Amino acid sequence: MEMDAHVAVESAHIGMGTEMAHKAFGQYAQEALRAVEGEARRLERMFSRFRSESEIYALNKSAGEKCEKVSPETYEVLSQAIEFSRTSHGLFDATIAPLVDLWDYKNARIAPEDKKIQHILPKVNYLDLALDPLARTAMLRNAGQSIDLGGIGKGFASDRFMEIVQEYGIASAFSNIGGNVSTLGSKPDGLPWRVGLRHPRQIGLLGAVEVTGKAVSTSGDYERFFIDRQGRRFHHILNPFTGYPAQSGLVSVSVIADSAMTADALSTAVFIAGLEEGLDLIGKYPQAEAVLVNPELEVFVTRGLSKCFQTVNGIKTIYI
Repeated sequence: MEMDAHVAVESAHIGMGTEMAHKAFGQYAQEALRAVEGEARRLERMFSRFRSESEIYALNKSAGEKCEKVSPETYEVLSQAIEFSRTSHGLFDATIAPLVDLWDYKNARIAPEDKKIQHILPKVNYLDLALDPLARTAMLRNAGQSIDLGGIGKGFASDRFMEIVQEYGIASAFSNIGGNVSTLGSKPDGLPWRVGLRHPRQIGLLGAVEVTGKAVSTSGDYERFFIDRQGRRFHHILNPFTGYPAQSGLVSVSVIADSAMTADALSTAVFIAGLEEGLDLIGKYPQAEAVLVNPELEVFVTRGLSKCFQTVNGIKTIYI
């Protein structure tokens, strides 16, 4: 019996350290989402720096000693990470793992000592990640350096999920990886997908953006943070140059792009860059648009979203 192309098949599971939810429409939607879950497990085994069987774990363990042969997927993610680092002048940096470990957001309640941060900082430098395209190898030049794909890996996975569902003849689908949303086509009724953007300071939504076949990724200071005894708030998006949480005058950045990997990396870099430098960075990607929020909860929206973005009533919106 053929499945109605307008009937949704949904799945939800844990992967890459976060919740994942998918929806697809079509005759082979169930098989497609089963394949997506399998791909999520495969990529996690490949990319997670915490799993001893992963290629990133091996690369980090070999830092300063030898290069490691990697799969085409890992090579692509690492080469794209370097490209985003170059374009953002180092604001995006996949070698930030030693700093992430030092801050230890899962357990910390106080900021690390400044001298420890200054000791770690020299280990964060994307220029020390050496790739050989002919041998397809990767190497970190100095001992103690390590890669964290947290700012790009989920985007890569999301793009892969959309490729997989298309292989099953699906023309309408979406995937949500911990708040990073990818869409394929429009909804079966022809209307665009409506993706809600979380309010950075309240329960509920700031607004929503309508997209067709695009990805939406958000970076915000509210996702993971702790407040110390002095009442100071420390969020998890670290500036690779200072070693401290970014203080750029933004509390939330959502990037809308054709590629989830682009949206993922750009949202991080723009959050660290701040409004003006961030807009310059977005301008380097012709298909990318953004929604940026400052501490006063003013919402800045790039003009390409003027017809597809709506804020909740009462929130000031400035198109730029």
